[in-house]
Amino acid sequence: MTAIKKSFSSDIQYGTAQEGCLVLYSGGQDSTTCLAWALEHFSRVETIGFDYGQRHKVELDCRKTIRNELSKMSSTWADRLGQDHSLDLNVLHQISDCALTRETEIAFGEDGIPNSFVPGRNLLFFTFAATIAYRRGLRHIVGGMCETDYSGYPDCRDDTIKALQVAINLGLERRLVLHTPLMWLDKAATWQMAEEIGGAALVELIRQESHSCYLGDRQQLHPWGYGCGQCPACELRASGWEKYIENKSQ
Repeated sequence: MTAIKKSFSSDIQYGTAQEGCLVLYSGGQDSTTCLAWALEHFSRVETIGFDYGQRHKVELDCRKTIRNELSKMSSTWADRLGQDHSLDLNVLHQISDCALTRETEIAFGEDGIPNSFVPGRNLLFFTFAATIAYRRGLRHIVGGMCETDYSGYPDCRDDTIKALQVAINLGLERRLVLHTPLMWLDKAATWQMAEEIGGAALVELIRQESHSCYLGDRQQLHPWGYGCGQCPACELRASGWEKYIENKSQ
């Protein structure tokens, strides 16, 4: 757990946070791990999901199932898991021209950023989440952004999140804290983190019920979960699973 603990926000002491938080929850591997992490560390946990016309809209169908199953894993988690919020951000679909909002083949641009990048997505997600957190009296916001194993999206970088926290707090006159527990973890460590938090049951729930595939494939079940097996999200998840299993066998 040493390597994992270093990635946690420094202002949280384990088991002592009596405040509430809002988790950006898509229904994917990373956000599900973050949701379990939040349930371990905050007394009240609410979730928020976004429908932005994504091709893999099936991820939104996974959210309810996983939330229900998480509440069954622990009476403490059941008590802490609160309201779920869902926002229609179809405006992103209207203004974006990328492989996550159009039937376009996923490819990398000359700048090294894949065309699956949705410009402004995480900036909007955190801004709208902050508005909900403001209204709900939640000081902490948790997101699954990571710049260790990721597709090169600039809005997943640590510097971006830190700058956004400053801007949000200036604009809202609040002291909100944006947490990214996975920022410095690779996908293997993310699987390991899930195991440390919820054991084999949580790992299996994430494997079977969460969704990462950009193409929305829920027909093919692989050792690491459902997906096409070829898009960048599937490749990252698969390679992380293989490394995680390899580490367990050593």
